[in-house]
Amino acid sequence: MPEPDEVDRLVAAWRSERPDLDVDPLEVLSRVSRLARHLDLARRQAFAAHDLEAWEFDVLAALRRAGSDAALSPGALLTQTLVTSGTMTNRIDRLGARGLVEREAYLPDRRGVIVRLTESGRTAVDAALTDLLEREANILDAIRPSDRKVLASLLREIVRPFDDASAG
Repeated sequence: MPEPDEVDRLVAAWRSERPDLDVDPLEVLSRVSRLARHLDLARRQAFAAHDLEAWEFDVLAALRRAGSDAALSPGALLTQTLVTSGTMTNRIDRLGARGLVEREAYLPDRRGVIVRLTESGRTAVDAALTDLLEREANILDAIRPSDRKVLASLLREIVRPFDDASAG
């Protein structure tokens, strides 16, 4: 049997104090919550090491995933990053001032704009992603690769209804 962790102690205490309640969900979701805090810290450290904030990485990563020379509209960026249009405009302005993105007129009607990564933006997001993946791989070292696939599948089943609801 594995050595008890903080969640085991928390669950045991609740079982003692509230035997009338089923506290089994805490065994999974309290660990997910604790892991989320550790992941958030790892993300912030990885991004800070490359002089980026999490929101900056999110916008740059959305552009980078679009392809080597791709550009996205501000609307496409806000859909991918789940922020308002005013927030996205501010983020694009700030990233542009840092030289990480550039705006270009959208040629078909000249009224819209598209946003493109600069070479500096591509370098920054690639380096931060490499660092982030190293940190996340270290976190997952505690479990076998085959167990990672099982865990990913189980988590997908939990997360999918939330993603479906927010997409609809």
